[in-house]
Amino acid sequence: MAPSRGPQPLARTLHTTLSNHRGPVHVARYAKGSAKYILTGGQDRTVRLWNPTLGTEIKVYASHGYEVLSIAVAHDNSKFASSGGDRSVFLWDVTAGATLKRFSGHMGRVNAVDFNADASVLASGSYDATVRLWDLRSQSHAPIQILEEAKDAVQTIHVGPTNIITGSVDGHVRTYDLRKGQLRADYIGSPVTSVLPTADYTTYLATTLDSTVRLMDASTGKLLQQFTAAGYSVKNYRCRAVFGHGEASVVGGDEGGRVWAWDLLDGQVLQPNPPPRVHEKVVTWTEHHPTDAGEMVTASADGTVKVWRHPSKI
Repeated sequence: MAPSRGPQPLARTLHTTLSNHRGPVHVARYAKGSAKYILTGGQDRTVRLWNPTLGTEIKVYASHGYEVLSIAVAHDNSKFASSGGDRSVFLWDVTAGATLKRFSGHMGRVNAVDFNADASVLASGSYDATVRLWDLRSQSHAPIQILEEAKDAVQTIHVGPTNIITGSVDGHVRTYDLRKGQLRADYIGSPVTSVLPTADYTTYLATTLDSTVRLMDASTGKLLQQFTAAGYSVKNYRCRAVFGHGEASVVGGDEGGRVWAWDLLDGQVLQPNPPPRVHEKVVTWTEHHPTDAGEMVTASADGTVKVWRHPSKI
């Protein structure tokens, strides 16, 4: 039996618009588990905590001196990390709203951050083409390791149980096997702006600046499926594509303010095709709620974050 696709993104209705940011919003991350909170970061140098059910802003985190490009939430939701144009990585206490640590050393803006499972290590990827690993339990603020294989800016990072996956403007997805000490590099061909593995780490999605999302075999680097459409345009900006509920579909925004969906197996665009324009500018981020099949969030350069819910869930 084929897996259920779950509620499709374009069958959802707009539940809440979160719009206190001044300028483009680059990232919107759900809290872990069933928690109903969203953290957003943008060009206005702030990170904001929201209750999307009520549409209310709870707290503003304002230590960045430049735009915020990435946010990662710890497994227990007590901490989060953020990074951006100030070439530093910030570790925050969610409740206190205070910076716990600040890590410096990158020579360019920091495009991506991610925790390992127990939030003891934080990885950061930068415009300077390096990935730096930070030990959060140590008193030292020096990186415990620097990965320097990328030939251009590192745009995306995912830290798994035994590996670190990065995507770079040099067109490669690199997988570092931490147990074996091995590196696998898959050449995608166009600048990679987002990489997201499946739950079992056998495949991953790569979003690239040739208006294509690709499903790749993680062990062989073989192309399994690609997702594109007439009217789907991603050529200049980071537009994150993700798996739909149950990993049966692929969902991603584009530079025209639309959110597209494809069937994972046959690569066909799900209806309506083309989808309606839901943001005034590029859709910079798309993310599903980790446990609620009916909810997802999109962020845009138009300064808004929109929470979408299936009508039966409202």
